[in-house]
Amino acid sequence: MKIGYCLTGSFCTFSKSIEAVKTLVKANHEVTPIMSENAYNTDTRFGDAKDIQNELIEITGNSIIHTIKGAEPIGPKRMFDVLCVVPCTGNTLAKLANGITDTSVTMAVKSHIRNARPVVIGVSTNDALGAAAKNIGALMNYKNYYFVPLGMDDCINKPKSMVCDFSKVLMTVEMAAEGEEVVQKII
Repeated sequence: MKIGYCLTGSFCTFSKSIEAVKTLVKANHEVTPIMSENAYNTDTRFGDAKDIQNELIEITGNSIIHTIKGAEPIGPKRMFDVLCVVPCTGNTLAKLANGITDTSVTMAVKSHIRNARPVVIGVSTNDALGAAAKNIGALMNYKNYYFVPLGMDDCINKPKSMVCDFSKVLMTVEMAAEGEEVVQKII
């Protein structure tokens, strides 16, 4: 499959997200990286922006889409079978749930979903069980949105925080391509 893989500003999860990209590539999927402007341009304690860009380009063999103008043709050209937003921050969740298109990632999703193609969301936000909960719920209720299984990442120190299981990105993408949702078993 041709997969667009978006990264938004949950910088602390970039290493796990990059591992998920490697897994998709190893499974013979063609992956094109897409980064929000902040994810593309910001150096953090988790890595320099240029190093992350170079790693994604090396892994995928494709250049990074990182502007609204670059993301707009995704839908009209039917560039991808599946579009992923992993990690997806609370900010991006809110924008997607409310139809706001002001970043390369939100434009990529808007452009892609207009063709009723699947969008895979990998939540990573400290307010998933707070302000972002309503947006997660809204998107779970929208057609063509599929969620990577998620759970609390630190219930003691961050009681509203949730993050997706990055090891399940490949499975979620392949199931979403078939119109199937991953069902979480709660124990």
